[in-house]
Amino acid sequence: MSPVRFDKFYKYDELTSILKAWAGEQPDRFKLASIGKSFEGRDIWLATVTNFATSPDTDKPAFFIEANIHATEVTGCTAALHLIDKLLTQYGVDEKVTRVLDTRAFYIIPRLNPDGAELALADRPRFIRSSVRPYPRTDQQDGLIEEDLDGDGRILLMRVCDPNGAWKPYPEDPRLLIPREPDEASGGEFYRLLTEGTIQNYDGVTIKTAPSLHGLDLNRQYPMEWAPEGDQHGAGPYPTSEPEIRAEVQAVIDRPNITGYIAYHTFSGVHLRPYSGHPDDDFPNADLRAYKTIGERATKITGYPAKSVFHDFKYEPKQVIRGGSDDWMYDHVGVYAWTTEFWSPQQQIGLKDYHLIEWIRDHPVEDDLKLLKWNDEVLNRKGYVDWYPFEHPQLGPVELGGWDFMYCWTNPPAEFLEKEIAPHGDFAIFHLLISPKMEVHSLDVKPVGEGVYHIRLVLCNTGWLPTNVTQKALDRKAVRPIEVELTLPEGATLINGEKKIECGQLEGRFQKRSLIWSTDEGTPDRVKAEWVIAAPNGGALKLEARHARAGTVRREVELK
Repeated sequence: MSPVRFDKFYKYDELTSILKAWAGEQPDRFKLASIGKSFEGRDIWLATVTNFATSPDTDKPAFFIEANIHATEVTGCTAALHLIDKLLTQYGVDEKVTRVLDTRAFYIIPRLNPDGAELALADRPRFIRSSVRPYPRTDQQDGLIEEDLDGDGRILLMRVCDPNGAWKPYPEDPRLLIPREPDEASGGEFYRLLTEGTIQNYDGVTIKTAPSLHGLDLNRQYPMEWAPEGDQHGAGPYPTSEPEIRAEVQAVIDRPNITGYIAYHTFSGVHLRPYSGHPDDDFPNADLRAYKTIGERATKITGYPAKSVFHDFKYEPKQVIRGGSDDWMYDHVGVYAWTTEFWSPQQQIGLKDYHLIEWIRDHPVEDDLKLLKWNDEVLNRKGYVDWYPFEHPQLGPVELGGWDFMYCWTNPPAEFLEKEIAPHGDFAIFHLLISPKMEVHSLDVKPVGEGVYHIRLVLCNTGWLPTNVTQKALDRKAVRPIEVELTLPEGATLINGEKKIECGQLEGRFQKRSLIWSTDEGTPDRVKAEWVIAAPNGGALKLEARHARAGTVRREVELK
C-alpha cells in the first residue's frame, strides 16, 4: 500500500491523491466518493471502509467521522488519514481491526472544509474560521487585517511601544509580556499588542480590528437549535445554507446505519460531548450514563479527559453554543456524538485540572514561564519567536514575535503529530465495536404435517448498545424497529403469521455495571418470531431481518 507520512499536513491535491491511491489499491475494503462540492468547487471526499466481502456497508452498523471543518485545524485531517491507514494495513493482523471491518463500517470525511484548509496551508497563510465565502458582507470593512507581512510563512504578533500600552516585559525573561499593573504609573517600557497585518484606511491615529471578511463558522450551521446572526455570530443565513454542511447532513441522513459520530477539531486535548446549550439534567438518564461510561473509556485510551460543553467549555459563562454538529447528531439523529479537540500545550508542560477556557483568559505567569521553557528545550525555540524589528508600512518601527500559534498551539508541531493522534484510532474502533449488532440466535424449521412447517426465528442483539442506540432516538422517532420479512417458495401459503412483521427494539449490555443493583436480567436482548406455512412443493424459504442501526441478516432454508 502507498506509504503515507503522518508528520506533515497535506494540501488538497496531495490529500486527493492519497485517497484515490487507496481506492485503487484496496477496493475490497476502501471506496471513495464525493458527497458534494465546496464553495470554491472542490470535491468533499467521503471514504467508506469495511470488508465488502462479508456484506455491503449499508447492511452493517456504521460510525461517522468528520474532520477539518475549521480551516486551521488541519490535525483532524491527518488523524482521519491515520485511522484509515490503520484500518487498511492492520486488517488481518490486529484482531479488533479485523473484527470491526468484517462486521461494521466506517464513514470518514477527512476534510470537510477543503477551501479554508488551503488558505491555512498556503506558503503565505491566511487564517479564517471556516468557509471562504464572504459573510455577512461581501466587502472588506476597514481596520487591521491579518497578514504575513514579511513573507516568513507565519502570522505573529506586533508589539508597538506605547506609554499607555497594557503590556510590559517580564523582568526574569523579557521575551515574555505580562499585564501592566492596574495602578502602575506611566514612564516605563510598555507595549500595545496587535496582530501582524496592515490597516485598511488607516487615519494615522485609531486602530480597530476589521471584522473578518470570512465570518462564517460552519460548526454553527447544523439544524439543532440553529440561531441567526444576531444571536450567534457566523451561523449563516439559515441552517445548512453552506454547501459543505448541506453535503454532510445529507450524507448522514442517507446512511441510517450510523450508530456514532466524532468530529475532529483542535485544540485543548479533550473529548467534548453535548449538550452545548443544556445542562446534564436535560438528558435521558440512560443516555447520560452511557455517555459517561464511553467517556471514561475515551480517557483511558487517549489520555484526554471527557467533558460536557455546557458545564466545562463555554466561551463565556452566560453564552451557549448553538447549531453544532455533535448536538445535532445526538439530539436529532439520536447517536452518541463527540467533538475531539486534539492537542494541548498546557498538558505538554504538565498542567492538570485547569479550566479549559478560563485558563486562556487568565493564568499564573508561572505557567507562561513553563511554556517558554518547553519552547526552548523541546521545540528548539521555534514555537515562541523572539521579538525582532520590522518597519511597518503604516506604523513605522514595530517588533514581530510571540507565539507562532499555527505551529504549536492550533496544531501540534509536525514532529509530534503522529504520537498525538495515534491513540484516537483505537477509540474510534472501540466506539464502533460497542454498537448494536443483530444476529440470528436460532432458526428452527419443523414439519407439523404433510407439506406444513412451523418456523421459529430468534434474533438477538450481541452489541453493548441497544438497537436504538439512544433513548433520544426513540423520543425523536429517529429509528425504526426491527423488521422481519419472509419470501415464500413458489406455491407456498401462510397459515399463521404475516410476511412482514415488526419486532421492536432489543436491549444491549450497557447498563449491566453492578452485581448489587438489578441483576434480574431476563432476555430483553432477544426476540422471537413464528410462522406456520404450507409448502406442498417444498422450495427455498428466505428470511430477512433488518434494523437500520443493528444490521441486516439473511437466511435461506430448503423445505423438503
